[in-house]
Amino acid sequence: MKNLSNDFPILKRKIHGKRLVYLDSAATAQKPKAVLNAVRNFAENHNANPHRGIYALSEEVTEMFEASRKVIGNFIGTKDPTEIVFTRGTTEGVNLVAETWGQANIKRGDEIIVSIMEHHSNFLPWQRLAKEKGAKLVVVGLTKEGLLDLKDFNKKLSRKTKLVAFAHASNVLGTINPIEKISSLIVKRYTLNARPVLFIDGAQSAPHMKVNVQKLGCDFFVFSGHKLYSPTGIGVLWGKKGILEAMPPYQVGGQMIKEVYLDKVVWNDVPWKFEAGTPHITGVIGLSATVKYINKIDINTVRKHEKDITAHALAKLSKLPYVRIYGPKNVNLRTGLVSFNMKDIHSHDVASALDEYGIAVRAGHHCAMPLHDYLNIDSSVRASFGVYTTKKDIDELIQGLKRVYATLNPEQDLLTEEKK
Repeated sequence: MKNLSNDFPILKRKIHGKRLVYLDSAATAQKPKAVLNAVRNFAENHNANPHRGIYALSEEVTEMFEASRKVIGNFIGTKDPTEIVFTRGTTEGVNLVAETWGQANIKRGDEIIVSIMEHHSNFLPWQRLAKEKGAKLVVVGLTKEGLLDLKDFNKKLSRKTKLVAFAHASNVLGTINPIEKISSLIVKRYTLNARPVLFIDGAQSAPHMKVNVQKLGCDFFVFSGHKLYSPTGIGVLWGKKGILEAMPPYQVGGQMIKEVYLDKVVWNDVPWKFEAGTPHITGVIGLSATVKYINKIDINTVRKHEKDITAHALAKLSKLPYVRIYGPKNVNLRTGLVSFNMKDIHSHDVASALDEYGIAVRAGHHCAMPLHDYLNIDSSVRASFGVYTTKKDIDELIQGLKRVYATLNPEQDLLTEEKK
């Protein structure tokens, strides 16, 4: 894939006098000119409220808004754009389902299955729901390779299981979970009416690999725009139409109603009954522009590029004897990120020192404290990649780590740093 860094204006910045090496795309991705231009064009030439005005500008925006819903729906494999609900992000999407479907369907004694690798956003809403309802939160562990333990999952499925909520990909380990296999396992184990709902957190998969919600076999899928090179504050909840129609609204107010009386209300149709108030119009326009940008590159090309970058990073990092890498070794089983620690140096110190060289990485628990406890570590350093990441970026990271280790561990002999 050709170098796309010129498409991203921020990558021309200097940090501490050094070239910006941005390796924190799993936290938020940078924005290409195509998206920035689309957002600016909307603000300068089209700004109005959709669905509300009987005048040309508003009708124009309504058409743009709903066309964007279709573009975004096609991106994740749904033919019905009304299955696309716009949210503020993945976190709101999870909470929306927990507070609507969950409150209506989870009963005392029921079980909710999650994995130990979940981001807090796909853990805490279910933990809270279980406590409120007198249900049980059941946690599936990992294999030694850092993969989801499917044997453990199979054992923990029971007639009490009402919901399975898994990340499509881990934001710490990079592990890609076999959702199609998980869905097939659920279908084989249960009759149609007794089948638990399958909820997928796609925040770390949608930007990096082809997603088709029909093939995945899930009931819900959520992701965020800002990790997909789009503006912040916009996200997507996809749900099967029948399930969405049966769910009560999450928030109430303008737009999400058909009729309001002093003693009753008639809710709007799906998806609008879940989109109370003025929507994040610029976010939707920006996300649609991003999808068009990615489609021009081809998401499969993105995946191949990030696998190459990840393989390069794993190969280079594995030669540093003072670095411990987490997650699968096989790049086919992980997305474009690598988490690691350096011997006797805290992750925050590593990240702070790398920043002096213009290298941006994430350090901490990455909103996945249960996973870090499971790994018996308090934090880690994470380098995560995007369409703009180059092998030169990885090489600069490696050189930066060598300098950091030499500086913070001066007794080490640089000549013996790399394994022969």
